[in-house]
Amino acid sequence: MAIYLPETTQTSTEALTPRQIVAELDKYVIGQAKAKRAVAIALRNRTRRQKLSPELAEEIAPKNILMIGPTGVGKTEIARRLARLAQSPFVKVEASKFTEVGYVGRDVESMVRDLTELGVDMVREERLEEVRVKAAQNAEERLLDILLPPPRPIAPDEDAGDAREQQHQTRERFREQLRAGRLDNRVVDIDVREKSFPSFEIVSGSSVEEVDINLRDMLPGLFQGKTKKRRVKVPEALEYLTQEEEQKLIDMDSVARTAVERVEQAGIIFIDEIDKIAGREGGHGPDVSREGVQRDILPIIEGTTVNTKYGMVRTDHILFIAAGAFHVSKPSDLIPELQGRFPIRVELDALGKDEFVRILTEPRSALVKQYIALMETEAINLIFTVDAIDRIADFATIVNERTENIGARRLHTVMEKLLDEISFEGPDLVDKHVTIDGDYVSRMLADIVKNEDLSRYIL
Repeated sequence: MAIYLPETTQTSTEALTPRQIVAELDKYVIGQAKAKRAVAIALRNRTRRQKLSPELAEEIAPKNILMIGPTGVGKTEIARRLARLAQSPFVKVEASKFTEVGYVGRDVESMVRDLTELGVDMVREERLEEVRVKAAQNAEERLLDILLPPPRPIAPDEDAGDAREQQHQTRERFREQLRAGRLDNRVVDIDVREKSFPSFEIVSGSSVEEVDINLRDMLPGLFQGKTKKRRVKVPEALEYLTQEEEQKLIDMDSVARTAVERVEQAGIIFIDEIDKIAGREGGHGPDVSREGVQRDILPIIEGTTVNTKYGMVRTDHILFIAAGAFHVSKPSDLIPELQGRFPIRVELDALGKDEFVRILTEPRSALVKQYIALMETEAINLIFTVDAIDRIADFATIVNERTENIGARRLHTVMEKLLDEISFEGPDLVDKHVTIDGDYVSRMLADIVKNEDLSRYIL
């Protein structure tokens, strides 16, 4: 399972038109216009729905998407980039990891729990940003209380105002020294809360989340954690006290409520390898649970309520994007009810040489740019000529045609083999200017590509 944290975008998602969403996706994914168009419409419809009256909005279900296409053509990347663009909680799960209730394996509700956990992390991080300055101030005051001796009692013949002013000046001098880093080598004693969690044997098939909830309810005192004294340097003490103050300033009940609402209204679940659970005629052995998994997934997609650590989560308005190669099976092999829950179907095109050339050079994080940046860390100036990129794309296409077609993933294996020598010798190279041209690519890869047995195992 993969979980992706959203990146912040400069443009508000609500302001993005479908055309602009496609343009954003074009920066990372080459081709697949139909799939980009479908997800852009789905994202825009979500924005439109939020502007409707609550009564009508409740009735409008998300139009889930089924992506059909071979491996390595961008199905996962489109969904992942969409979630980052929308700043939505997003999880990717493999349908083949789930098993029918009663079999050993993950239960389908865990995808919603994982999504909720991510939603809580997102909201908590946002709240941390809001309280960070206040928490730092509070932590600084607590550290100064530890560093300074307790104020002495004011003598009867002493002016109380002067005494307090003197104490204040001493505190401010310490504050200046603390901020200037002159106290960094001082060691202080602080109370640290132990993160103790009792060990229990979890019975297979039960939900860890449910066990956690029940134990906390039954034995609240057991999970509080004891405090112990620790001698640490001032910077470490300040960091720990800041974290403690941040936790005090955040209302976790409010975080949980906001997170659950965000997951319900804006969550995206990407179910990969859904073709692996498409039942085939006369299934026996391991195949018998495939239709059972489909029937378990069905209520989650139709709309149900899942119990999580943070409360009940409704899945009615979560957007589901499913994907599969459907080499052996076909979408019609899915049970009819599940087919009906994916009204939008898009076919992704297989990638050829022209797309490989663009993938190597155009996206923001293109493979060629990645390797140039990696080599720059060794002070190596790596230059790819136009004919080199053309040859790399050519070889990747040939290997895909002769062996298994794994799409753009073939470029990773070809590039690694091509730059194997430079990557290994890099730190010891005397000439730090390296040009990769067509001849170099042919010299490094031609023999392997010609030998089908070698290319099958190496590329």
